[in-house]
Amino acid sequence: MERKKKDIRALTKDQLRDFFVDQGDKAFRGNQVYEWLWQKSAHSFDAMTNISKETRSMLEEHFVINHIKVDQMQRSSDGTIKNAVRLHDGLVVESVLIPTETRTTACVSSQVGCSLDCRFCATARLKRMRNLNPDEIYDQVVAIDNESRLYFNRPLSNIVFMGMGEPLMNYNNVLNAIEKITSPEGLGMSPKRIVVSTSGVPKMIKRMADEKVKFGLAVSLHSAIDEVRTSIMPFNATFPLKDLREALEYWYAQTKSRITYEYVVWSGINDTKEAVDALVKFCKFAPSKVNIIEYNPIDDGEFQQASAKAVEMYQNILEQNGITVTVRRSRGKDIDAACGQLANKQ
Repeated sequence: MERKKKDIRALTKDQLRDFFVDQGDKAFRGNQVYEWLWQKSAHSFDAMTNISKETRSMLEEHFVINHIKVDQMQRSSDGTIKNAVRLHDGLVVESVLIPTETRTTACVSSQVGCSLDCRFCATARLKRMRNLNPDEIYDQVVAIDNESRLYFNRPLSNIVFMGMGEPLMNYNNVLNAIEKITSPEGLGMSPKRIVVSTSGVPKMIKRMADEKVKFGLAVSLHSAIDEVRTSIMPFNATFPLKDLREALEYWYAQTKSRITYEYVVWSGINDTKEAVDALVKFCKFAPSKVNIIEYNPIDDGEFQQASAKAVEMYQNILEQNGITVTVRRSRGKDIDAACGQLANKQ
């Protein structure tokens, strides 16, 4: 029976060095291969041109490089690009490039489907099939960086973990990917340009705080009233606002980093003054910013974007209470690339 080859990118640099020593070669060969895999994003061993053919053949015998493939790329009328990314096992996730005048942002996925059950999100309907490996997350960023350079003539400037999946339910792989993305031996991006968005997993927020991570945190909140939040995000019954608030207080105490809240205002759900007052109260314990996001329908009509008047009420009350607020217009809606729309629809 043929031995299943291991994905070489699952090895650390030290493990690669040890492998070459075990093969009777020099340890530095491991450094060369590691550089090809991460800094140069080699898709094949043949691409490693400063390594002998014999060594490349030997690597081919032992390992594979399970590289992603951009199956389909769609471009929106507003410049947004959506990639349908095929993984080595045939599963598909989506990632998005969002351009503005001054920056290009990669919105990347962390799971195939999602572990959580938010009723307004198309991805949640897919259910979680598996977590993405660190290299699969990394590859999405490389693909979008290449597209940014090709179509917008500049390198990728920012990354948000707001694609498919709940990043904190794939904690180790997400942090491993960020380590590679920020390492000088990888893409060398600043962690300050990375934001991990979570629906709120208190235990993992505390763990991030303990590990003194350098990237930003965004919380997909949508209501600061437990009953309302549970009705639209049922997992809130397991991770209630009290626990989330306590975890965020701990986060701020440890990191002194401002917290961003992602918030959609829906008609008949959270478009009341009571809802805004609850949000103000929830935000008050630490410097925070609220991004009010335009709702992107997912076909069934159950959730409707609130009126401009309701959004204006949120804006005014938050500003009166000294809370920074931004109203975000969605990008890429015409190709189902906007927040909450990623569901592998081609």
